[in-house]
Amino acid sequence: MSLWPVFTGSSKPHDGIDQLPAPPPWRAFDGGPALATPAEHEDEAATSPDRRHRARTYIATDEAVQLVNAALYLRRPLLVTGPPGSGKSSLAYAVAHELMLGPVLRWNITSRTVLHDGLYAYDPLSRLYAAGRRASAAARGEEAGHEPSKAGAGGETAGTGAGDLEDHLRLGPLGTALLPYRRPRVLLIDEIDKSDLDLPNDLLNILEEGQYEIPELVRATRHTPSASVLVDGTDERVTVRRGRVRCRAFPFTVLTSNGEREFPPAFLRRCVRLELHQPREAHLEKIVRAHLGEPTPYAQELIAGFLDRGSAGELATDQLLNAIYLTGAAGLDGASRDALAQQLMPYLSRGHQDDAGF
Repeated sequence: MSLWPVFTGSSKPHDGIDQLPAPPPWRAFDGGPALATPAEHEDEAATSPDRRHRARTYIATDEAVQLVNAALYLRRPLLVTGPPGSGKSSLAYAVAHELMLGPVLRWNITSRTVLHDGLYAYDPLSRLYAAGRRASAAARGEEAGHEPSKAGAGGETAGTGAGDLEDHLRLGPLGTALLPYRRPRVLLIDEIDKSDLDLPNDLLNILEEGQYEIPELVRATRHTPSASVLVDGTDERVTVRRGRVRCRAFPFTVLTSNGEREFPPAFLRRCVRLELHQPREAHLEKIVRAHLGEPTPYAQELIAGFLDRGSAGELATDQLLNAIYLTGAAGLDGASRDALAQQLMPYLSRGHQDDAGF
């Protein structure tokens, strides 16, 4: 019986990920000890209405379903390119929801983002201040006739081991995704094309090897071989041994791009590539129906006008959804309704005249 596709785009949660075939030999990872995926039988949307809606209403194209499954089978990142509003980031939430892979780990990229930001954050100043407070408390205790304490948090000598360091270190979204989970986590690296020129190349080794080191913990292993560190987005802790992290199930990684730059060939060949386009009429109607129910006659007019105007300039699907919702919720009709709809759907790129009516 064929296991293809594991991801179907149906938005109905299932455990098909457990029947995923073994990875290619060159993409097998052996990190451990194995960790349970957080909320394995729930998804992040259970506590976030916005993300619940995005995950359950995403309408995947046939091409998207095929290439998501290719990335899952090959244990490769999925590079999703497309105009704003084409559903690039929502795809990650849809996959996490259907395959029950827990909360999506999201890393938003800017021109100042560096690889370290995604792996972990360490605050040496707060650690220094904490050590100073412990020293002051110990001095006051000694003055009061108490036995001075030689140990910091976690039982290590203050400032020497991982015991006091771990309280000032938190794994980032990329660092958390590469923990040795039994099931893959979903990692969304959003707008990678806005990054510094070096970031895609810096990601190459991490995404190829599925592992990284935390130098501060590596140096501390002579005092403490393991540390309990916070993970991204929660107050939960995991144990990192000898300062090294290696994945077990390669995370389903979605990198989104608006197509504003070219990426190095070495980066591209390590990714499965999906290009999204503005939806055609039938697909657009499915999207509207999923979000807002059966389109009214006026909504049908807006869809037709949106498609017509989209041939002359860049528009986003969420602009259409906003216009359909608001013109209905406001209870307007006639010219005032048309004017409001047009104001909600201006072209996203310069050089286009917003003079089309509906």
